[in-house]
Amino acid sequence: MARVRGSVRIAAPLEQVFDTVADSRNEPSFNPAMTEAELLTPEPVRLGSRFRARMGKGRMEMVVELTEFDRPHRLASLTTSSMMETSGTVTFTPDAGATLMAWDWQVHPKGWFRALSPLVTPLGRRQERRIWAGLKRRLELQPVPASTDGSRRNAH
Repeated sequence: MARVRGSVRIAAPLEQVFDTVADSRNEPSFNPAMTEAELLTPEPVRLGSRFRARMGKGRMEMVVELTEFDRPHRLASLTTSSMMETSGTVTFTPDAGATLMAWDWQVHPKGWFRALSPLVTPLGRRQERRIWAGLKRRLELQPVPASTDGSRRNAH
């Protein structure tokens, strides 16, 4: 088993960061390795929601299931594919007008991929930093929604 942990500070509201991460259909917009994601269970996204996602040119398929859903503070998921099983949590903490998002994944390689186990942690860390940096860019560049009186709210 490999463990992949990290965190990122995102200058966006807690609920917005949580909702974006909880709905895997958003991930292709900030993770260039993910080519598509679809919801397999009925709306709304909640505990037990399942998604099918496809990665890369080989179109590796995986299924993501939300195993914990405590909006807007904590998500847990189980992701399975032919190459590995990944479980873990993402936490969301308010941080001076922004959100501190932290992840903690346990990665269990399968089959021939087990031979690459020593590489999973460093490669996983790099990949997760890239994915969540993409989320940070997306959310921090997103236009700030207008308030009910028509003025712009400051999201930072």
